[in-house]
Amino acid sequence: MAKKLMKGSEAIGEAAVQAGCKLFYGYPITPQNEIPEYMSHRLPQVGGTFVQAESEVSASNMLYGAAGSGERVMTSSSSPGISLMAEAISYMAGSELPAVIVNIMRAGPGLGGILPGQADYFQATKGGGHGDYHLLVLAPWSVQEAADLVQDGFDLADHYRNPVMILGDGLIGQMMEPVEFHQDRKPIKEPKEKTWAATGYDGSRPRAIINSLFLDPATLEKHNHKLQAKYAEMVRDEIRYKTYGTEKKYDLLIVAYGTVARVCSTAMEDLEAEEVRTAMIRPVSLYPFPYAAVRAAADKADAVLVVELSAGQMIEDVQLALQGTKPIHFHGRMGGMLASPEEVMEKVREIKSGKSQEVCHV
Repeated sequence: MAKKLMKGSEAIGEAAVQAGCKLFYGYPITPQNEIPEYMSHRLPQVGGTFVQAESEVSASNMLYGAAGSGERVMTSSSSPGISLMAEAISYMAGSELPAVIVNIMRAGPGLGGILPGQADYFQATKGGGHGDYHLLVLAPWSVQEAADLVQDGFDLADHYRNPVMILGDGLIGQMMEPVEFHQDRKPIKEPKEKTWAATGYDGSRPRAIINSLFLDPATLEKHNHKLQAKYAEMVRDEIRYKTYGTEKKYDLLIVAYGTVARVCSTAMEDLEAEEVRTAMIRPVSLYPFPYAAVRAAADKADAVLVVELSAGQMIEDVQLALQGTKPIHFHGRMGGMLASPEEVMEKVREIKSGKSQEVCHV
């Protein structure tokens, strides 16, 4: 299929449709409004249903019910909207229901602003709601990768019977780039029969009971052990990352994800002209985080620079990866302010000259 110029939010919507999504429940919030707008006219064309709920709380609970039917379902929102969905997301994880949840991050905290941010990292990767649960969290750096990860997300959600979050930012949602959808795409996980789905009872099989409430503590503990075993399988099999320049000698390793990694890649190209040797690792799966890969990439460097549109949330995972073996430095922007290649270059120069202060170890 030929490439088509699409806005990120629209490409995310089309990717969901191509992946077999038939049900979408959401509520508008900038900077992802084009996703529900796209789904509202696209889903009826494929026999699907779009519902604009009265709130994010309602949308997420509709998602819970629809996921229980075994259909491929999705919602999308932005930072404060995801906060309102946190209770239902925990219910879905506890009930082992597959769904794709798209968060196009905006600047915070609170209502913050409508421009891009990356300060939802903790919310996405460390639970976000109550209880011992995890989402698979995938972070694209381009419109094409956003579309690809959405399609992968549906396969992964079904395979693990678990919500998957696509964590983008306002740049991903609003930028336009060429996108290609492959009609002959094969699922990345072999589809399983959804014998657990509540699709009606005719006596031919056990009743499908979807629930996250276990009043007997021994039963609840057993259920939690089952969930933890599933998360361990994700850690074993679903780590994703990309490396840039790690095949050659370098003095400094940059760790960045999402669109900020694109800023860093531009800075790296310009630094090469100054004979400053850098490399980069870009986590694509934020949960599970590529600890071993970050550690291996850092082994060849004298220092590590973490770049984020936040006060520095991914730093904690980088610190866990390195265990104090390398000095870690940080450059971040907040409030919707974007990091520039020039800023990253200047920070690298400061590190090289000894003027940059290391991040305190946890």
